[in-house]
Amino acid sequence: MPPPSPTPVDLTGCTAIVTGAAQGLGLEMAAELSRGGANVVLADVQVEKARGAAEGLGGSAVELDVTDSQAVGEVFASVAAENGQLDIVVNNAGVGQHLDRISDLPDGEWDRVLAATLTGTFYCGRAAAAIMERQESGAIVNISSINGQNPAALAGAYNVAKAGVISLTRTMALELAAYGVRVNAVCPGPVYTDFNRSVMRQRSESLGIEEQEMVERVRAAVPLGRWGEPRDIARMVAWLASPAADWMTGEVVRVSGGLEGVSAAPPKRVRNDDEETV
Repeated sequence: MPPPSPTPVDLTGCTAIVTGAAQGLGLEMAAELSRGGANVVLADVQVEKARGAAEGLGGSAVELDVTDSQAVGEVFASVAAENGQLDIVVNNAGVGQHLDRISDLPDGEWDRVLAATLTGTFYCGRAAAAIMERQESGAIVNISSINGQNPAALAGAYNVAKAGVISLTRTMALELAAYGVRVNAVCPGPVYTDFNRSVMRQRSESLGIEEQEMVERVRAAVPLGRWGEPRDIARMVAWLASPAADWMTGEVVRVSGGLEGVSAAPPKRVRNDDEETV
């Protein structure tokens, strides 16, 4: 008989913004906050998809491109003004990287990943900090990754962006502590969302194996013996945002079934440049 589902944390009366909440981990985070009683605003560039999801949660949705500094400031200020406060911000929005070696990584791909995943988190964190300083309360949860702690091959831009999110979290925690505002980070391990399905396809191609074999390799590497589910991550996010964690700030919590990282080093390749070296 499976164990009963944990009781949601009590977030009654809280107003929360979750970025990148139209699908995947972000949507499950928004749902978990909603189950705890929070009034949740789903912020995403996919606004129609976010609106559909928000209806099912009894929340609301707003269009937001986290790479647009002005838009971020306006959206956060509007949510705080309409609700009288802003209690919780979950900075989840970001993008994956097309897997490639550093030696081949185009400028545009580096810039795209850093802009959405790190700079976007900075814009949203800065907007939240300004509001929460004034009200002298609030909780910010930034979503990093196990890649930010233990980099994987072929994901240099993503690794750097997620490591930057960890440093940003710890810096903000120090700067906002005097105001009673807490800032923590969650580092998810492998969760089988659309994001990781794409990664598994690319990883299997880089190693010359079948996709299902790559999926099984990752599963077998997890000490608890399974891929994660979105709610595994969402529960930790909700807990960190709640009064239950009111003496935690500047922490980086890995939620990965015990997995510390996936190196996935590719084999040596035959180069196709002028030297034709191996």
